[in-house]
Amino acid sequence: MAVIVDVFPARQDNFGYLIHDEATGRTAALDAPEAAAIRNALQMRGWQLSDIFITHHHLDHVEGIGELKAAFGSRVVGPRAEADKIEGLDELVGDGDRVMLGETAFNIIATPGHTLGHIVYHDTENKHLFSADALFSLGVGRMFEGTPGPMWAGLERLRALPDETLVYCGHEYTESNARFALSVDADNLALQTRAAEVKALRQAGKATIPFELGEDKRANPFLRADAPELARHYGLTGKEPSEVFAAVRKGKDNF
Repeated sequence: MAVIVDVFPARQDNFGYLIHDEATGRTAALDAPEAAAIRNALQMRGWQLSDIFITHHHLDHVEGIGELKAAFGSRVVGPRAEADKIEGLDELVGDGDRVMLGETAFNIIATPGHTLGHIVYHDTENKHLFSADALFSLGVGRMFEGTPGPMWAGLERLRALPDETLVYCGHEYTESNARFALSVDADNLALQTRAAEVKALRQAGKATIPFELGEDKRANPFLRADAPELARHYGLTGKEPSEVFAAVRKGKDNF
């Protein structure tokens, strides 16, 4: 059975998401960046918030939990590895677990790096990936808590998902990500095409998500750390992809 994904802005540059299981009417918020924005989106749709799926402990992803849980009695699911950092969790999950929203199943994939316990939610049947700050269009989240090896390994797992997967990420960072990506992978035709598309979307006031994972595999330098071109750019030919990934991440941090 299909799901409906409602996308709306929250805070300054967060995306808010409601995931609605059509068979049962259950509705989940993916993260809780801003209670008011989520409540408004629910009202517009006429939905009730049965669930909240949390990806990691940063304030701009959890701030609305308390208000929403009090208002709707929602079940709150979140990362077991960050249970001590997130108030209000009812169900703890980790890598390999499965979460149900009515009849829709979400597989949990661990993506450490942005935070150590960061998880993503993958709806295999409908080919939706809710990646929060683990994977952005043409970028990834800052490596606040993790190290390059595990973060690259987590991204490799996401990269292995089907090309037609639609990715819903945590922030509207694509235009700035494109500028950096072109600075390190200028001859990449897929990147050039995506960057032009992104520029047109933003000039029209439109969001750059969801994006197709297959397109991002070809254009996102953080998913191409094992590409010879990226290794050459950083003078790391023959080195492990995790070392190249670390160089790309450092490059973006200082861009």
